[in-house]
Amino acid sequence: MTNHDIQHREARLVILRFLADEVNRTMTSSALTVRMNEMFLFNKERAWVEQELDYLAEMGAITLVQAGSVKVARLLKHGARHLSWGIIIPNVKRTSDPIVLPETED
Repeated sequence: MTNHDIQHREARLVILRFLADEVNRTMTSSALTVRMNEMFLFNKERAWVEQELDYLAEMGAITLVQAGSVKVARLLKHGARHLSWGIIIPNVKRTSDPIVLPETED
């Protein structure tokens, strides 16, 4: 596995965790970009984060809605199950310990 692959896998996990931390399980791509760059020093542009969001949406972990120039991501049950170790989403890093969330709507 290359450093490039590792960075993508970690970024996808970070996105799922940030969404899980929100009361409504929702964040904009702009807010995610700022948090990822500040907390984890990813130093990436919003377009890069939106590519990761697109991947997670393709895997059924999140929904995405275009809202003007940003995308709004919402965590789904499939993404929450990855965090709780109920399933494995390919190419998304697993958490060190399972994170069990209250029921997530789809």
